[in-house]
Amino acid sequence: MNEAATQNWSTRALERQIGTLYYERLLASQDRAAVEQEAASKLQALGKSPREFVRDPVLLEFLGLPNAGTMLEGELEQALIDQLQSFLLELGKGFAFVGRQQRISTESKDFYIDLVFYNYLLKCFVIFDLKRGELTHQDIGQMDMYVRMFDDLRRGPEDGPTVGIILCAQRDASVVRYSVLQGSEQLFASKYKLVLPSEEELRAELDRERARLAEQRGLYWVH
Repeated sequence: MNEAATQNWSTRALERQIGTLYYERLLASQDRAAVEQEAASKLQALGKSPREFVRDPVLLEFLGLPNAGTMLEGELEQALIDQLQSFLLELGKGFAFVGRQQRISTESKDFYIDLVFYNYLLKCFVIFDLKRGELTHQDIGQMDMYVRMFDDLRRGPEDGPTVGIILCAQRDASVVRYSVLQGSEQLFASKYKLVLPSEEELRAELDRERARLAEQRGLYWVH
């Protein structure tokens, strides 16, 4: 656990280290540096994927908002800006704040992106769209357009593809499954929670996740 946190391993990286008995070989070896170097070179081949950086859910209990159920998207955005340091820590490693309400324009229309970050580990822009209610296919289509426009208008020659994250209060699994979110490495929808979940909620969430994974395995088996 300490090594995974220190080295910022992704899930795939941690699975590889377990599968290759990295911990056991490190303890048994007389040349620990050689084992560490060999493991590091193998992990580099895995590369970095936006999917390994996006957190779901995003816990926003640090905002301390008493009227979370009735707040507007603009109020949530302002609260996140006021607590920017805590929000960056919740997002994970490598995030730097770029701006809010960033304008991108076509020949005839202006659009405003709620929050824009840059991840220096992925070397790409990460844009956020905040949604107070349940995720809709219109929200997904809008973010898809934002990502394409940002890639075209703001992305530099050294930058990776822009990543778009819709931060929503509720998310229907079927809407995700039958949309461009399914399998995408550029578009994501993460739920936000304004309070820490109780033990019962955590248990229920784990049960739902196990059922979802079991369903996915069933679909893959059928194909």
